[in-house]
Amino acid sequence: MLNIKNLVVNYGAIEALRGVSLEVNAGEVVSIIGGNGAGKSTLMKAISGLETVKSGSIQWQTQEITTTPSHQRVALGISQSPEGRQVFADQSVEDNLLLGAYLRSARDPEVAKDLEKQYEIFPRLRERKSQQAGTLSGGEQQMLAISRALMSRPKLLLLDEPSLGLAPLIVKEIFAVIRRVRDEGMTILLVEQMANQALKVSDRAYVLKNGVIVTSGSAKDIANDPAVREAYLGKH
Repeated sequence: MLNIKNLVVNYGAIEALRGVSLEVNAGEVVSIIGGNGAGKSTLMKAISGLETVKSGSIQWQTQEITTTPSHQRVALGISQSPEGRQVFADQSVEDNLLLGAYLRSARDPEVAKDLEKQYEIFPRLRERKSQQAGTLSGGEQQMLAISRALMSRPKLLLLDEPSLGLAPLIVKEIFAVIRRVRDEGMTILLVEQMANQALKVSDRAYVLKNGVIVTSGSAKDIANDPAVREAYLGKH
């Protein structure tokens, strides 16, 4: 579904990504794990079209999209829940969700059905549907960011640090939703510092360090790799 080859992204003279290659197959959950500054969010932004690629290629279902504008990538089926949530703070919860479906016709009856489904997944969003998104808690904003991304009916869901800054109980709820959409057949690329949690819901994983993929494999093999455990998972 997604095929990235030798991707290079620069911030001025600094190479944030240095020849990254990876693939995501339909129906998989693939995790990118790594420390702060490894280039994980840069990679996600490059896939979404929010960062300029210096060299390399991004192919989506065999179509070259390396220079395709980000809104066109949404139309192709790629949707991102960004790091830091980035909800539309002065808009209501429901308006945020409807903005997630902006490429779909407002007259499409399926939009209302999908809105109802998001309220069923996250009941707290229903309770707060008329509330301005900027007044929500961090956990509620994360729920909204994920639901907003799902409203575009993506074929590939990009989740960038969905647990960042959240309380343990909210993290548990967020990962329960990730498992649910995975079980419903959604293809997911997940960036997550809580590597243990990420690997539990993933089929495969890549380890990114200083802009380079240093190892990859099945989630089980990565979880059992001594070097990975030492660096990212804890020894025990």
